[in-house]
Amino acid sequence: MTGLRERTKRAVRAEVVEVARRLFAERGFDETTVDDIVQAAGMSKRSFFRYFAVKEDVVLGEIDFMGERIATEIAARPAEEDAWTGLHTVLRTWEQRIDDERQALERLRLIESSPSLRARYHQKRDETREQIARAVAARPGLDPFTADLLTAAAGAALDCVARAWAGSDGRADRLALVDRAFALFAPTRAGR
Repeated sequence: MTGLRERTKRAVRAEVVEVARRLFAERGFDETTVDDIVQAAGMSKRSFFRYFAVKEDVVLGEIDFMGERIATEIAARPAEEDAWTGLHTVLRTWEQRIDDERQALERLRLIESSPSLRARYHQKRDETREQIARAVAARPGLDPFTADLLTAAAGAALDCVARAWAGSDGRADRLALVDRAFALFAPTRAGR
């Protein structure tokens, strides 16, 4: 059970994210300052930085949490399941959550519109991939190189899915794209 302090922190974060999202939609990410966000949210700059390390984390803050959850879910997969199938199963579930999210397309376009946001996204994504690769490497019979390669391939597959999905204005079947990408990348040799 989550404590009151943690629930309050999540509620404040969610409120700031919503305020910032509106400002980004109106003005653009790069044109919106932290001062603009704190003024609209009715908080101090110091309070803002208790919740977010940098402005980009208002958009990307959930990636850290997502990486931890994905790594935990991969570690919980059956030991006899090959790593690629486990990655596909877990990441497909997360892609479904993203697809169900009302603002996923808007967020993806926002990331692509800002060089600083895109750079922070790639940094966080790389950190998340490392975390996931460690979870994959902990599976029976896998070495760190193979785990890193499988995780990188899964990440590349999801990058292509995101681009195709965004290019269709969110109309493409995201899960069908995930399944297709994982089928195309499926390892055919030992060490899966």
